[in-house]
Parts: sequence; structure tokens; C-alpha cells
Amino acid sequence: MAAGPGLLWRAREYVDRSARQSPARLALGVFALVIGGITVLLRLPFATASGERAPLVDALFTATSATTVTGLVVVPTGEYWSGWGLTVILVAIKIGGLGVMTLASLLGMAVSRRIGLTQRLLVSSETKVTRLGEVGSLVRTVIITSTVLEVAIALVLLPRLLVHGEPPGTAAWHALFYAISAFNNAGFVPTPEGLAPFVSDWWMLLPIIVGVFIGSLGFPVILNVAHYLRSPGRWSLHSKLTITTSVGLVVFGSVVVAAFEWTNPGTFHPLDGGGTILASLFAGVMPRSGGFSTVDVGQMHEGTWLLLDALMFVGGGSASTAGGIKVTTLAVMLLAIVAEGRGDRDVEAFGRRIPRETLQVAIAVGFISATIVLIASLLLLAMTGLTLDRVLFEVISAFATCGLSTGITADLPTPAKYVLVVLMFIGRTGTMTLAAALALRNRRRVIRYPEERPIIG
Repeated sequence: MAAGPGLLWRAREYVDRSARQSPARLALGVFALVIGGITVLLRLPFATASGERAPLVDALFTATSATTVTGLVVVPTGEYWSGWGLTVILVAIKIGGLGVMTLASLLGMAVSRRIGLTQRLLVSSETKVTRLGEVGSLVRTVIITSTVLEVAIALVLLPRLLVHGEPPGTAAWHALFYAISAFNNAGFVPTPEGLAPFVSDWWMLLPIIVGVFIGSLGFPVILNVAHYLRSPGRWSLHSKLTITTSVGLVVFGSVVVAAFEWTNPGTFHPLDGGGTILASLFAGVMPRSGGFSTVDVGQMHEGTWLLLDALMFVGGGSASTAGGIKVTTLAVMLLAIVAEGRGDRDVEAFGRRIPRETLQVAIAVGFISATIVLIASLLLLAMTGLTLDRVLFEVISAFATCGLSTGITADLPTPAKYVLVVLMFIGRTGTMTLAAALALRNRRRVIRYPEERPIIG
């Protein structure tokens, strides 16, 4: 009888020790194990609708895409996989979303143990967990919060699916699938036609938009805002930066997409005014890492692709289900540019001074991420012979774990698919662990060299 609790206690001790000693190794190991397990399950014959065993590359690609909550697919999800296969994919999305939020919060706590008292108190006020030993409490909070939001989204979607003529059981399954996929920014759809039939349906698309946006804010922001819902002035700096930058990017993206696609006969032109507004808003939110689409992305103008490239590269909030370099990274760099332009010595926002070390981490994450995208793009260009605009879109979508595609994923050669698998894995775990690793490095030096400024620009 004591073996169970003893094993659980040892597991918690191992997680605590791993999070303190090597948080990056913990994140990488957990995600690799989950992807391996999901790949095995998807390789079973009854995981496909045809009853045939899925090729290794397709099973691995789908498992990686689901676990990293990306949404890129090499086979049509609603047609190729059986009910069992779709259930496995949904479980992978749930595990992946919970894993991102939990591990990112653990990494944040690991960093907080190495910084000053004031910063540590700020971190604990956001996460509501002050010790790495309270892993169980953190996981329970994340699970309850995310599940409540997913169920709420599903309950809103269910009546609309029933109105569209789906049987009650099928409608409930599809509502739950869309809700979990939306909140976790996964972008997977359970039907062959996806969301295209609902392109002008506010009742169907608005809950998905809200789910994607809330999921992209991140667990610390959701908890912080919920705790101080009636006192926005008490929100943390991280919450304020994440929300303001996210809203700004959504508004900017929606307006520019509408301007580019309004007269495009392959996308927005056949829609009425209300439908165009909804499609533009939907397209402006999905690069947060949502990955859903109501129109054919492959028919969009090249200028729209370039805009979506930039929005996907930024992604969503830290410790969220979204990918990218994160909106706070962009916000810090923009604030630094403004401070430099004004001649200010400090980078400030909302009455707070942002430490120089934070700016250094933001620059490092941005530069390394851009380098990864560059290398992957060169590899895919050499392997496929496709044009740069389509390759760059696919690479950024994979790295930012977004899932939008111009339609080339399924036709890529096998080596290129493996490149995207690695890219999705790095995009999900790499920027998170890189930021934590850089923040944990705090080398103190007794001797400092004389200061001299090189010429810039």
C-alpha cells in the first residue's frame, strides 16, 4: 500500500531536482517521451480510417504537431485518422498544452530562485506558487483553469453544431475537439472541410477566436488577471505588456489583412461586409499560433503571407500554448528602441523599469530564432525547389508552432518533413528553455574592463 505514495513522492522529488538542476533537460525529455508515445499509438493499424498502418514519417509528424500544438498536417486529419486516432491526437494536444504552461511556469520559478527578493515576489504573485516543491499544486491549477475554459467554449459551440444538422453525439465530440484545439492553439480540425463552411458564422467562429486569444496570453496572465479582475492597475508588468501588445498586433493584423484581401476573389471578395470583417478578425488572431483558417491561405496575396510571417514569428505570450519569440520579447525590444530614440537611460513601461538583462535575453532569443528560421529555410529550399515565399511561410509556421500553411506540407519530400519535425520541437521547447537558460546565467565578475563605445549604424 505504501509503494504508490512512495513512488509518487520520489517522482515529485525527481521533478523538483530536475527543475532546479537542469530545467532545459526536463522540458526536452518530457516532450520527447510524449511525442514518442503518441507516435507509437498512431502507428497502430486501428488509428487510421483505412485500418492500414500509418507510415512512420506521417505518424511522427502528426504526433509532433499535436504535442507541440502546432497544427501542420501531412494527411487530412478528419479523413485519414479513425475515431481512435483523433482521440489520440486530442489527448496529445491536451498534454502538449498543459505541458507548455506547466513547464514554462516551472522554468520561471527556477529563474526566480536565482534573482532578487523583489523580483521573486513578483514572480510568485503571478504564478501563485512560490516553491518548486509545489509542483502538484501548480499542475492542478493549470489543469482546472484550462479545462473550465475549454468546457465553456465547447458548451457555446454545441448548439450551433446542432443547428447545422449534426447528430448530438457527433456535435458534442466536434465541439469538444474544437474547444481543446482552440484554447491550446493547436489548429487541428476533426472534419474534412474544417471551418470553411462557417466563414461568415459569428456564433461559431467568435468562441474559437476568444479561445485562441485567451490561450495565447499564458497561464501567468490568465491567473493574474483573474485574481485582480476588478483592479487592472494591480496587474503585473508582464500581464500588461502581454495584453496590450497582443491586442495591438491583432488589430494591426486584422486591418492590414482586410486591406490586402478585400478584393481577392480567392479569399474575401465573395463575402459580404460582415463576413469580411469576421474573416479579417479571424485571420488577425490566428497568427497568435492558433493555426485555424476559414479561407484558403494558399490563395492569399504574397504581401499577406509576408505579414502573417511577421505575426507568426512573434507568436503569443510567455508560458502560453502559443509559439513564436513571444509578444513580451517584441515589446521589450520596441521599448528599448523608443528609450534609445528619446535618449532615456532606462527602458520603462507602466511605471516600472525593465532590467538590462531582460533586454539582453530578448535580443538573444530574437536573433537565435531568426537564425534557426534562416537555416531551416535554406535546407527546405535545397530539398524542395519551391519558391522562397512558400518555404519561408512553412518554416515560420512550424517554428512558431502556428499551423497555417499555403498547402505544401503534404507534398514535401520525406527529408523536408523531418526538418519540420525538428523545427516544431525546437520551436516549442527551444525558445522557452533558451530564455530560462540565459536568465539563469548570472556570472559575477570582480574586474570590469574600461568602457568604450563602438560606432553603430
